[in-house]
Order: sequence, then C-alpha cells, then structure tokens
Amino acid sequence: MDFNKKYPNPWGTKRSDLVYDNPWLTVNHNEVINPSGNDGIYGVVHFKNLAIGIVPIDDAGYTWLVGQYRYTLGQYSWEIPEGGCPLGTDPLLSAKRELAEETGLEAQTWLKVLDLHTSNSVTDEAGMVFLAQGLRQGTPHPEDTEELKLARVPLSKALDLIHEGIITDALSIMGLYRVYWMAREGKITIPSPF
Repeated sequence: MDFNKKYPNPWGTKRSDLVYDNPWLTVNHNEVINPSGNDGIYGVVHFKNLAIGIVPIDDAGYTWLVGQYRYTLGQYSWEIPEGGCPLGTDPLLSAKRELAEETGLEAQTWLKVLDLHTSNSVTDEAGMVFLAQGLRQGTPHPEDTEELKLARVPLSKALDLIHEGIITDALSIMGLYRVYWMAREGKITIPSPF
C-alpha cells in the first residue's frame, strides 16, 4: 500500500450554507453527493484557529500538566499546555505564548513533533504539538476564562494518567505519546523518558 499516494476526492458539493459564525468557528450545512453517487447532507465545523499543544520536558524528565474545568464536557480535564493559533500566524509564537500564559515557563529549545487532525469526520480542525526544553520558570498569567491548576510530573506518570483514564484530551494523549515514542526510538534526547 502506498500511503503517500494522493487519491481523488469522491465527494461532490452541490450547495454550502453558512448557518453559524463566531470569532472562533463557523458551521456550514452542505448538500452533497456522497461517494456512492447518492444525495446527502454534511455538517462541517470550521475552526479559525490551529490547535497548539506543548509538551514541556525539564532537565529531570518532568513535564507539566494543566488542569481546568472544560465547559463543553461538563467535567474537569488534565491536559498538556494548549491553546489556539489564529490561522495564518506563526504556530511557534503561539506555542511560546500559551506555554508562558498557562505555566509561566519559557523554553530555550523548541521542536515540532506532531501534526494532527482532531475530529476529521465533522471538523477541519488541525493541530500541532511542540516539545519545549531548556525550561526557565516564570509566573503564569492565564486568560480570564481560565482557572488553572498546574502539576509537574514525570513523563512516565503522565503516561500512567492516560492509562488510568484521567487524561482524555486527544491533543495531550497524542503529544505525550509522540514525545515518548521519539525518545524511545532515539530521535530526541530527554531525561528519564520511561
């Protein structure tokens, strides 16, 4: 199987109507022709931001998790530092801003480790995860919509929290496992990754 092959689009769009718009997203109702040639509908959520996640790893092999109540889920969530990058702007600058806002950390070394799509059956949202190292602690300054708790834990503990069902955020799970895999494969160097 050639995973790099570009396959033709089997979908057709007959009509697209904007049904909702705010500063962060739009929702379109589309009348489509599906891959079998039949008429259908498709709702598409378009995000105006790129999802940004950061896995900060310090010189002892610890990472930082951010806890906050997620309104959409109706529950508390532990995650890597994350936020949004307006489309068309520099993702690395947004990553640096989010890390400083949520944790107070500044990093000397940055590496993009992952590109992803968050829920591609209903949204076009894309994401990017960075590894941040060479950390220096400052003072967090979260947005007024964020009431955050911070936890500094070994990377291995963060992976345990995924297995225990405590970390359920997709960007966090993918980012933490990508950093773990890269360290295990010798693609990056981090202290005590296992």
